[in-house]
Amino acid sequence: MTAAVHDVGKVSPHFQEKLRRNISEYVFNSMPGLEKAEPNFDKEYKGHATVSKAALKDIHEITAEIAGKHHGYSAVCSEADAEIYGGQEWQKRRKELIVNLKKYFNEPWPEINSDLQSETIAGLTCVSDWIGSGDTFLRVIENTDANIISSVNSAGFVKPQIKKNLSFKEIFSFSPHEAQVKLIQAANRRGVYTLEAPMGMGKTEAALFAAYQMLEKEQATGIYFALPTMLTSNKIWERMNNFLAVILDESSVHKKSLLVHSLAWLAAGNMGADAEPGQAWFNSGKRGILAPFAVGTLDQALMAVLNVKHNFVRTLGLMGKVVILDEIHSYDSYTGTILDELVTTLKQLKCTVIILSATLTGERKNKILAGNIADINEYKKMPYPLITSLPEGAQKAEEIPAGSSENNTVIIKTLNNHEQAIEEALLRAERNEQVLWIENTVSAAQDIFKILSSRASEMSIKCGLVHSRFIKKQREKNETLWVQLYGKEGKLQRKEQGRILIGTQVLEQSLDIDADFLITRLCPSDMLLQRMGRLWRHKDNDSLRPEKARRETWIIAPDYKKTLTEKDAFEESALVYAPYILLRTLEIWKEKKEAVIPGQIREIIENTYSERNDEGLAARYKQELENKRDELKGKALAGISKGLKTLPDNNTGTRYSEIDNTDVLLLKSIDYTDNEVILHFLDGSSLALPKARGKIKPSERRKYSAQIIMNTVSVSEKKAPDFIAKDKLLWLADYVYLGDDFDREHPFRIALVSAADEIMSIYNSEASGKYRLSYSNIKGYTALKKK
Repeated sequence: MTAAVHDVGKVSPHFQEKLRRNISEYVFNSMPGLEKAEPNFDKEYKGHATVSKAALKDIHEITAEIAGKHHGYSAVCSEADAEIYGGQEWQKRRKELIVNLKKYFNEPWPEINSDLQSETIAGLTCVSDWIGSGDTFLRVIENTDANIISSVNSAGFVKPQIKKNLSFKEIFSFSPHEAQVKLIQAANRRGVYTLEAPMGMGKTEAALFAAYQMLEKEQATGIYFALPTMLTSNKIWERMNNFLAVILDESSVHKKSLLVHSLAWLAAGNMGADAEPGQAWFNSGKRGILAPFAVGTLDQALMAVLNVKHNFVRTLGLMGKVVILDEIHSYDSYTGTILDELVTTLKQLKCTVIILSATLTGERKNKILAGNIADINEYKKMPYPLITSLPEGAQKAEEIPAGSSENNTVIIKTLNNHEQAIEEALLRAERNEQVLWIENTVSAAQDIFKILSSRASEMSIKCGLVHSRFIKKQREKNETLWVQLYGKEGKLQRKEQGRILIGTQVLEQSLDIDADFLITRLCPSDMLLQRMGRLWRHKDNDSLRPEKARRETWIIAPDYKKTLTEKDAFEESALVYAPYILLRTLEIWKEKKEAVIPGQIREIIENTYSERNDEGLAARYKQELENKRDELKGKALAGISKGLKTLPDNNTGTRYSEIDNTDVLLLKSIDYTDNEVILHFLDGSSLALPKARGKIKPSERRKYSAQIIMNTVSVSEKKAPDFIAKDKLLWLADYVYLGDDFDREHPFRIALVSAADEIMSIYNSEASGKYRLSYSNIKGYTALKKK
């Protein structure tokens, strides 16, 4: 009944007038009852959803709430017979419609016993609305049942057909080791499970096989694999696709489309309203959570428990799935507060949660598991690798030793400037070593790349740069190339020449990279260990490494004494990581000559984050961190609170930041004709967009939208080109979401790139009043503050 009545607010004068104005012969305000109607009044009360809420609130209050927010936001409404909604006569008509729908469906109003149940029904109502608004029903006259089946199928909501009784080896082509076997045995029913194991130990395969078990037993509806960033998920996307290709029955419709991250589902999906191109939900990262199988970001999952637009759609999308949370660390207390809430919610949604980490403190894990670890004080003594099992209904978590793993000794050197590191990187690469250099910021990575690439070009050394500020198409190209060269598949190329790959945190997360030598800027110990996990990753490559290659990491860090007296000692890194954690990390690593991995991982992590008393600048750093943590927890809890105003989801930090991100479409040029706008992309390709919406099929429009998205770069709003008024870009509004004027959302910008790599406005003037912007396929997007 909730889905049936959610649109009764369309029985209102302003909406009916808006509808009729789309008929070419219609004379404005000529229908009886519509003489004073004005479609623009919709904006004053946020549209027909508000009228639905008003019409229903005296009939069934919870249904009224759900109807009022089915376009994403909670509506604030007046009385149902208010003049702005049409007065008493129009409310009478709305009531008649509600009575007729109740009689037709012969169903009771839903009994809703919790907020979570209400959120799930809201999600179901919203998605049903999208499917019903899709182009399948544009010209339906008869055979409606067949159209319903077709539309639900094409939207991706089909029960997966799973092959039974497959072994681990049949799926992955190798036998499981002890840690994998232990997780598979533990995670055999719904619950929350953590696997702490070193980098490169096959945590992904262990989690996927545990998920297969749940699917096979019909205790799960699908899989959502959540990673730290979208940039890290390409390789996991490929691995999950290979996994699905084996476990799905040949008759399963998911065999064709598989995962969303490829943009295939985005382009082919058949849904209307807010899920169409140009609307807020048309985005692979958002829509992916609805697909039975998806690789996406942790942020999208976290937004299921935040008070943001369409959070209830995400709640519906996660219900009943195996949710794999990859690379969960101890550092981020803001995300941590929301993550704790998410895990609690997922348990209530009958999900199985599998958390993968190389570096979790006992305190952090105890919070995720809601205080269910048996003895937190003894955690330092726990073995590593370790599985923690909290199945549905259990009072306390069980700690399961997951075997042992081979220890490797990494030689450590800490230095205070990058000049020596540059010489060493070139020397190693000249000896045919594959060198990896990881910085904490994009601008620092670009600066190091500029120095190294100019020197390396004279020495036949190949240099590369990987970070998040390339357009998506170029970013995927860069990532594919360097993963091929440094990954499992790069055996034949390793001996060809020395190489230096420079990048940011992207290189520490989920990419299959195997370096001979690592240089890294100081970062928190958990991230530092992740970066070391990219060192001598594949044993198969050991025989191919140059004779003088050693398993070695150089850490560039400020002088320790300086950090105790000089507030700016950590420079740009302090904008990314808390100075107090950097100081604690430096204390541990400054005198280290070697690290035993994974044998010392737990000791290093616990020592970095354990509680202690500090003095001087260290005490000040600590107080700043605690103040910030309190602030972030407050923001996180405010975000979770349903009592506050619903926020636009692009402006809600799940990984807290002072600045919001926005997508920027970068083009060579734009040509305008009478009927088309022709976009010329940076790679020389072009796309002609018809100005008249009726000239293009919805399926074509989705494909065009996907093409546009692949030519955007995501940057901080502060460093994006200046906002261009939405009414100047109406030709683009059918293809990308330009924002919501009501909430001052401006998540999309557009600019041109000159032959000299300078970013200009579409009017060929400066793109930004505050920054000098540029873009190249070699360095990516740069923003230099004007003096």
